[in-house]
Amino acid sequence: MTPPQTIYKDTPTQAFCQTNEIIIRKATLADAEQISALVDLGVAEGQLLPRAPDAIRATINDWIVAADDARIIGIGSLLEMSPVLLELRSLVVAPEYRQFGVGGKIVRALVEEARARGIPTVFALTRAEKFFARHGFVVTDKDNFPEKVWRDCNVCPVRFNCDEIAVMKQLK
Repeated sequence: MTPPQTIYKDTPTQAFCQTNEIIIRKATLADAEQISALVDLGVAEGQLLPRAPDAIRATINDWIVAADDARIIGIGSLLEMSPVLLELRSLVVAPEYRQFGVGGKIVRALVEEARARGIPTVFALTRAEKFFARHGFVVTDKDNFPEKVWRDCNVCPVRFNCDEIAVMKQLK
């Protein structure tokens, strides 16, 4: 079996890291169970819509993971909404690894993946406006993404009281 492709490594100065090295890489099927556990955490925290384990496995090539040794500590994925639009979604970092830049590294890797695919626009629905602003995203109107509204928002249990905002990044 070929080892997963490492996008980049980071040697953090914080003592939270088990191996002294966080690896950001594309997900493999072997990661699906840990990805599912982090998705479930995001759902429990009210940050994500549920994703079935089978759906995660079926879209494994769209996922990026942050790994500390064999443990997946952060995740994010891309969903192609159209030939010119990707949604950055399911961004979750394990609680004990938050505030150390892991989420930002995942976002940067996902943006680079979008660039490599040649798709010019990435968007997200979020409550973390400042976080995304630090990564070059700007606030925009949800109405700019009817694909998202029809696909997910219309079936979301909080659709009438949604407090998420839309952010987007145009890639050069």
